[in-house]
Amino acid sequence: MEYLHESQDEMESLPLDDGPSQPSVSGSGVMDRRSSESTVNSILDPPSYADAIFMSFDSSYSGNGHRSPRFGSKSDSDGGSEFLKVWVSEPRKEHELANGLVPGGTTFYTYLITTSTNMPEYGGPGSEFSVQRRFKDVVTLSDRLTKSYKGYFVPVRPDKGVVESQMMQMEHFVEQRRVALDRYLKRLTAHPVIRKSKELRDFLVVQGRLQLANSLDRSSEVMGQTEVAVQPPKAGRDLLRMFKELRQSVVNDWGRVKPMVVEEDTDFLEKKEWLLEYEQHLSNLSVQAESLVKAQQDIGDTMGDLGLTLVKLTKFETEEAVLDSQRVRATDMKNVATAAVKASRLYGELNTQTVKHLDKLHDYLGIMLAANIAFSDRSSALLTVQTLSAELASLQSRIEQLETASSKIFGGDKSRMLKIEELNKTVRVTEDAKSCAVREYERIKENNKTELERLDIERHNDFMGMVRGFVLNQAGYAEKMANAWEELARETSGYIKDGS
Repeated sequence: MEYLHESQDEMESLPLDDGPSQPSVSGSGVMDRRSSESTVNSILDPPSYADAIFMSFDSSYSGNGHRSPRFGSKSDSDGGSEFLKVWVSEPRKEHELANGLVPGGTTFYTYLITTSTNMPEYGGPGSEFSVQRRFKDVVTLSDRLTKSYKGYFVPVRPDKGVVESQMMQMEHFVEQRRVALDRYLKRLTAHPVIRKSKELRDFLVVQGRLQLANSLDRSSEVMGQTEVAVQPPKAGRDLLRMFKELRQSVVNDWGRVKPMVVEEDTDFLEKKEWLLEYEQHLSNLSVQAESLVKAQQDIGDTMGDLGLTLVKLTKFETEEAVLDSQRVRATDMKNVATAAVKASRLYGELNTQTVKHLDKLHDYLGIMLAANIAFSDRSSALLTVQTLSAELASLQSRIEQLETASSKIFGGDKSRMLKIEELNKTVRVTEDAKSCAVREYERIKENNKTELERLDIERHNDFMGMVRGFVLNQAGYAEKMANAWEELARETSGYIKDGS
């Protein structure tokens, strides 16, 4: 963030040497780089909160300033525990040769993805590798994971951002996408199941053009399509299944006939309702957090502007001074300006830390979106079971009607008997399809349960860490600012005596 805009250069040149130089205690980012190039490091001695602020609660951030999500992750600081670290860096412009659609070819960006791990799935201790990937590869990875891990809270990939790319400078868009991809891959590697998946491993390890194998869409096993379980479903049958499920969905919505299979897990239904309400609270809290960051930024900007204005006034008085009293007043005014600039920079550092801690709210909004998708998978699987159950009931009814009609004819009705035989074959296929659908539904239910249990544990730890870190940063920087103004009060205490 740019906290001091047009006047930043002037502020950087202000002398703030009040004592021995102290190491910068701010987090990584723009403010740190500026601090290292100026004398801002010597503003104040670290307050009593400093160690707790910048060591205990910033350990969940990687060295390049990007958060390593804790949801579902294992700490690699524990001796023998597994770790999987991923960084996205070095955007590189590439050119794709011409094809029939785009004469002259197209350009795109690839990103260097570096992985360090000790997991056996990736080669064991000491394994490190790098690959070049483009955004299209990330989309493919996301699609595969979504199909293969239904019921899990699969992190949602970044949007393609076509509109944004047209509205901002390309280098800014590329950097924004790099950061988004870095965060996305860190979320994937933090998931205890997905981090071990073949899809993610191939994405991180395989060199050259990425060829992810088609994942088995288990929904192809149902709706009378068991023979195509190992290949993509045929368009006609897939469309037929869609129409059947759409019809069943309409029946469910209108409530004319109660489905033969319904969601009976009351604990899940209560938890789902709770999460919907929780998501709304998170959204409201996120808005307030952004308002807080904006307010702190505005205060810092105002303090900076005040300091710069006082500097200009001091310079004018010094140049025009005739009496010693004017020079003394100019010196004191300079001290006030210096304190205002110190406060401005401290607000900038505080804002950097505030963003880091409260950004956990945005992480959890993403988790809520992933949860909604997982619940949707469950609803779709249940709808398939309901549709097949209704179809079986319809087939059995037709068979009974034909058998009744055939029994009224002496010797039986040969055409009706053939029809009954065909329907019985269809019943057997549909029963097999229903068995597959029930297994898929139960699998998704179990995945939902596992994820909800994990969310309860991680949510408590994450939010306690976020709140403690936020509070300590607020207290620490408030103490720093108070020290700066107390020092100024001592320097100007003579005015109180003169006034008395």
